[in-house]
Amino acid sequence: MKKVNYHNLSSQVSIILLVLTLTISNVTLGQGNTDAVAGESLFKSNCAACHKLDKRGVGPALRNVDEKYDREWLYKWIKNSQGLIKSGDSKAVAIFKEYNNSVMTSFPGLSNEDIDNIIAYTSLPKPEPKVTAAPVAVSNGDDGTNQNMVLVGFVLVFLLLVVMFSLVTRSLTKLSQTNGEEVELEESRMPLWKAFAQNQFLMLVSAIMLLLVSAYFMYGFFMQVGIDQGYAPVQPIHYSHKIHAGANKIDCNYCHSSARKSKHSGIPSLNVCMNCHKNISEYNGEEDLVNGYTKEFYDKEIAKLYDAVGWDDAMQSYTGEEKPVKWVRIHNLPDFVYFNHSQHVTVAGIDCQKCHGPVEEMEIMYQYSSLTMGWCIDCHRETNVDLENNEYYEKIHEELSKKYNVDKLTIAELGGLECGKCHY
Repeated sequence: MKKVNYHNLSSQVSIILLVLTLTISNVTLGQGNTDAVAGESLFKSNCAACHKLDKRGVGPALRNVDEKYDREWLYKWIKNSQGLIKSGDSKAVAIFKEYNNSVMTSFPGLSNEDIDNIIAYTSLPKPEPKVTAAPVAVSNGDDGTNQNMVLVGFVLVFLLLVVMFSLVTRSLTKLSQTNGEEVELEESRMPLWKAFAQNQFLMLVSAIMLLLVSAYFMYGFFMQVGIDQGYAPVQPIHYSHKIHAGANKIDCNYCHSSARKSKHSGIPSLNVCMNCHKNISEYNGEEDLVNGYTKEFYDKEIAKLYDAVGWDDAMQSYTGEEKPVKWVRIHNLPDFVYFNHSQHVTVAGIDCQKCHGPVEEMEIMYQYSSLTMGWCIDCHRETNVDLENNEYYEKIHEELSKKYNVDKLTIAELGGLECGKCHY
C-alpha cells in the first residue's frame, strides 16, 4: 500500500494559494490605480465641461456619486439620460427638473468599464487643502523710517558740534581778555560775493552756464510731459497676464480680438472672461507668497468678476444684476496721433511684445515702452519689409533699389517718416 505524505502535500497547496492570493492582490491594486488614472482622463474629456467634483456646476457635483445612485442606474443615465427621463424614472426626472431642464449629453460610446473608471476617479478622497504660510517680513535696515532717523541723528550731532565750538570759542576769548591779553583782530577783507560781482568776466561765464543748465533741465522736464513709461495702475479687478498669457498660453488676440481688424486693440468685455470662468471658479495654480498672490487672493478676484456680471456660481445662472467695471487706462497716445493696431498686427505681423514688452511675465500690466515719436521713428527705420510674400512690395523694392541703391526695404523708405502718416 502506497504511503502519502499529507504534510508535504498540504504545504505545497498552501504555498500555491499564497502565491495566487498575492498575485490577485497585486493585479487588483494595479487595476485600481489604472482605473483612477484612466477615469481622470475620461472625466476631463467628457464630463468636466459641466461637472465639478466638489461643487455644483451646470450639473451636480460628482464626488462619491456611486454612494448616491446605484451603479446600474448610472450606466443607463450616462449612456442615455433623455431615454431614462422619458421612461418616467423618478430619479432622472427629479435631476432634470432640479437643473432647469438642462439636457445632458448622452455618451453611448462609453462602455461600462469606462464608466467604472470615471466612478473610480470620482471616488478618490478629496485632497487636503494646501496650507500656505504667511510671508515673514525680514527687515534689512533699508526702509525709509530708519534712513530718516539716521539723517535726523546726523543733523542733531552736527548742530551740537557747532554750538559746542561756538561756546568754546567764546569762553577762550573771555579768558584771554580777563588775563589782559589782547586779542588780535584780522584785517577786514572784501567779501567774496562782492569781489565776484565786480569781476565782469566771471559774471558773464556764470550767466551763460546758468542759462545752459536751466535750459537743459527745462528741456528734460518738458520731455517727460505725457510720457508714462513704467505706469502700472491698480485695476478694480486684478488680472494677471502672467497666468493667462504665460502659464495658460492664451493668445493675446483671443481677448483683444479687435486688434486684428481695428485701429484699437480694445478692452475685452466681461462675457469673454466668462467663456472660461463659468467653469473656473477657483485658482489652483502656483502661489507667490512673497508678493501676496495666494489662492485666496485670486479666488476673491474671480468673485469680483462674478459680482460684476451678475453670475450666481451656486445656481450656475445669471441674476441680471450687473455692475460696471471702471478699468484704468494704461496706454494713452495724444489725440493728434494716429495709430492702427490692425496695420501692425495683421499686415506687418508684429508681435505684441515688440511694443508691450514681455506681457506673459507681467503679474501687473504696465507701460513697457515710452511710446514717444522718436521711439516710433527708430522702429520704422529699423524694421524691414517682408518682400517674399507680397508681389506689391517686390515691385516697389525693384524701383527703390535703383533709386536709392538699397538691398533691403524699410518702413521709412516706404514713407513711414512722413508727418501725415501718424498725425492728423
